[in-house]
Amino acid sequence: MFFITNNYKGFRGIGVIFSLRLSVLVGFFLVLSGCQTLQKVDRGLYQVAESVSERDRVTGRRSLSMADRRAQIQQGNAYVEKIIAQEKQKNRPINAGVNRAQYQRLVRVFDRIHRISHLKKERWQPLLIKRDSFNAFTTGGTYIVVHSKLMFDLKDDAELAAVIGHEIAHTVANHVYERQSHAQISALAGSNSARRSGYQAAFTHESEREADRIGILYTALAGYDPLAASRIWQRKYASEGNARALFHHDHPVNAERYKEAQAAGKAVLPYYRKGQINPRSAELLDNNVLWRKNNNEVAAGEGGGVAALLSTALGAYVQHQEAKGEELRQRQQASFVKSVESVLKVESTRKAGTHRLETRWRYAANGPVLKDVVIGLYLKRNGKIERYVDHVKGYIKPGQVFAARFEFPSHLKVDDLKKYGARLYLDDAQAAR
Repeated sequence: MFFITNNYKGFRGIGVIFSLRLSVLVGFFLVLSGCQTLQKVDRGLYQVAESVSERDRVTGRRSLSMADRRAQIQQGNAYVEKIIAQEKQKNRPINAGVNRAQYQRLVRVFDRIHRISHLKKERWQPLLIKRDSFNAFTTGGTYIVVHSKLMFDLKDDAELAAVIGHEIAHTVANHVYERQSHAQISALAGSNSARRSGYQAAFTHESEREADRIGILYTALAGYDPLAASRIWQRKYASEGNARALFHHDHPVNAERYKEAQAAGKAVLPYYRKGQINPRSAELLDNNVLWRKNNNEVAAGEGGGVAALLSTALGAYVQHQEAKGEELRQRQQASFVKSVESVLKVESTRKAGTHRLETRWRYAANGPVLKDVVIGLYLKRNGKIERYVDHVKGYIKPGQVFAARFEFPSHLKVDDLKKYGARLYLDDAQAAR
């Protein structure tokens, strides 16, 4: 489970070795700090490091970034302002024009989250646009864009706070420009991994996990229930499953996201003051149960240049290894799900009502006992994909027959499934340990 710490996850051994070597190099510069030539070289190295990296606002570590904050705001805001211009050109409403009550709610919750964030000194603003999709995003500037359907789908202000905290966290952790810089440098270095779509999805996947953690802390510090995020993904898992075998995923699948959000939410519960901003919020941004910020950085001219460059290189290397590890994990799980699907046989389908379908399956294999099996059905209606799932309870043994049942909304009848090209599939499964 990913928690942001001073030790890069899974690479503590590498970090220790690197720290020892870094200490030796920095110590060398400190011993020779009276040498003006070395001081000048180190200051030059520090300028190089500053041009390709920035200190992470959360961990204090250096990460790749070829754009300073001013450039990030300019580029990120230009993209959103283009969206605003397009909405006006097409006579589509924005903000209060979409829904006054929902926009006022958005502004109210946004202000509380922004007030305790790492970027509270910047002037931010939310933008509400009319879209029939569950989505919100940032572009690295000082806007957060929220789709109207998301506002109506979220159950309470705490869930909205979790979404807003997550989006602000993306900019706080510089995920937009970190990803761009990593891709540019990987391309220059001739990295084969960086060209793979699975690797790119995995790199983003890890950023999403980090944004979830930061956003959940923000939620607690702002006086909103930090377990709200887990409730969002629990509902999504119940209604949509994981669709794990269908594609590389750049976000954690719903089941994993629910469990990780729940763990982080429970961890930060002690910071939660219902309806009130935690008076220690500024202090807790740097030192909390999820991470401890490293505020120590050697000055330029005293070994700081060497330290900054090596820290940047180590950070990029660790991110690269993490992305490769996540890519492999996704590929292995997708392969497992597909292998199980190949030996699942639909024995029968039965109309159990106008809007109810019952299917019976046989797990015809000598493979492992299965758990957390989710059977899915998808179709294309009015140009849009609709998915329905059933979570099969208990364990499934080789040779066992089991049922999967689907309850459809009023607009969809069982008799119409063939017309919409409905297809059954295995959404997800785990091997019982």
